[in-house]
Amino acid sequence: MPTLALATMEKLLKKNGAKRVSEEAKIELRNVLEEYADKICKKAIALAEHAKRTTVKTSDIKLALRD
Repeated sequence: MPTLALATMEKLLKKNGAKRVSEEAKIELRNVLEEYADKICKKAIALAEHAKRTTVKTSDIKLALRD
């Protein structure tokens, strides 16, 4: 189930210069961003667990982004 709002996708695209945005483009951007976020989250959680923590910290996210 999608967690990011389509309105947010439209705002992101328009912020970056799009004049108009199709519904399909918003859906595709949401799918891509959620897939990317899932990968980062999994890596960050693994890093926190490796450090024997249950809390994911900013440093875990930043390290996960390096890969």
